[in-house]
Amino acid sequence: MLRRLYDWTMAKASHPHATWWLAAFAFMEASFFPVPPHPLLGLMCLAEPKKAVRFAAVATLASVVGGLLGYAIGHFAYEAFGQALLRALGLAESFPQAACYLREYGAEIIVVKGATPIPFKLLTITAGFIGMNLAVFIGASVVSRSISFMIVGVLFRLFGAPIKAIIDKHLGKVTVAFVALVLAGFVAATLLSGGGEETSEKCRAATAIPAPSL
Repeated sequence: MLRRLYDWTMAKASHPHATWWLAAFAFMEASFFPVPPHPLLGLMCLAEPKKAVRFAAVATLASVVGGLLGYAIGHFAYEAFGQALLRALGLAESFPQAACYLREYGAEIIVVKGATPIPFKLLTITAGFIGMNLAVFIGASVVSRSISFMIVGVLFRLFGAPIKAIIDKHLGKVTVAFVALVLAGFVAATLLSGGGEETSEKCRAATAIPAPSL
């Protein structure tokens, strides 16, 4: 079944409209959609390695624009539906700590967390809620999303054909390795949860964040 799903997804990844789907997924995931665009990006890069960097650039741009929507939700509509959205996504409990870290570290957290499996939408909505400087937010988002997507694009552009041959031959083992890598990423993200011990303690203990003054 895994092989059939892989073959089916590969066919979709090389579809003429796949780039638009990638852009849509990257845009939505940055603000409200639960499924990350990385699997689709990876498969599109596998299907057409020569276009890998272009695909990664599309995902980066769309994600940054989607991040602006997340920022707007947090800044203008948090009480209206942003809070309910975070609850629906299972991110409500992480919101106070995210707000604390963003207040303490600003762009650094966007760059570090945005390039890890930590949901980017949590950062974008929280950044809007606390009123983070918009220019700083955009710049940090460009850096973090470029790290997240362009590494994939460049690697597949350089090594796409050999990687595809390995996956075609050892699909099951590669799937297990990918899952292990994602889990390791979450562990690494936890270890990178802050700088100074005093700030880390304060943010871990955060339970309520006051509304920003507009």
